[in-house]
Amino acid sequence: MSLSIQGKTAIVTGAARGIGLAIARHFAAVGANVMFADSDEAALETELGADAAAEGPIRAFAGDLGQKLTLANLVSATIDAFDRVDILVNAHRMVQGCDPLAVSEDMLAEMLRQNMISGLRLSQMVAKRMLAQVESGDTPPLQSGAIVNLTSLAADWPQPQMLAYSIASAAQAQATRALASALAPQRIRVNGVAFASIMSNNMQLKLREDPGLRDRMIAATPLGRIAGADELAGTVQFLASEASGFITGQILRVDGGRSLGDPLAPGVY
Repeated sequence: MSLSIQGKTAIVTGAARGIGLAIARHFAAVGANVMFADSDEAALETELGADAAAEGPIRAFAGDLGQKLTLANLVSATIDAFDRVDILVNAHRMVQGCDPLAVSEDMLAEMLRQNMISGLRLSQMVAKRMLAQVESGDTPPLQSGAIVNLTSLAADWPQPQMLAYSIASAAQAQATRALASALAPQRIRVNGVAFASIMSNNMQLKLREDPGLRDRMIAATPLGRIAGADELAGTVQFLASEASGFITGQILRVDGGRSLGDPLAPGVY
């Protein structure tokens, strides 16, 4: 089976910077039509500039992805631009530490909204569109669509200082499995990627705050390095392509072997 996603249409959230941007750019480079979606309109404009052409394979959408109406508008904008949607990558994430004995209900609710609920809502909307495409005869029945959710090892490593994020990550992983089970009969595959030791925006901040962290992280990673965001993009492409056509409901760890040992330090992924 082919790794190609050429000619497919993908929505990638969190696409204004970091890992989401790397995934969206990678998809465009291998021939997909890509809707770059993010809440930060200025960052999208800075990153894409003239690349987001009115008639080209790259488009941009900005808005609060935590709002149902915004998500519905995102799907509509994608259909208007490309007539269909084949792939959804929920790469939008919020990472924030907390005092485990003082975490507020508001913070927990916001972490769940940003890291699980918004992605689940968008997945539901996109899945309905994918089903409509199958019913109209526009999609081969064995290739109805693929959804990929980004999550974290925090789902399995519930460190105290990352309590709210750990809960949200675990919820995202469970939502991935449940939606995969629900959509499997319709041949829509849903998988997740839990990553660590990848150069995300959050890691860049941590490295600036703690100059010695890089060496400690490399020492704690069996493959002995920190990976670039573009390396994660290849894994997401695999899960979005026909090459993974018999894989659904799985959370694939991309961590350089970090999960083979103990967590490096509280709040570091």
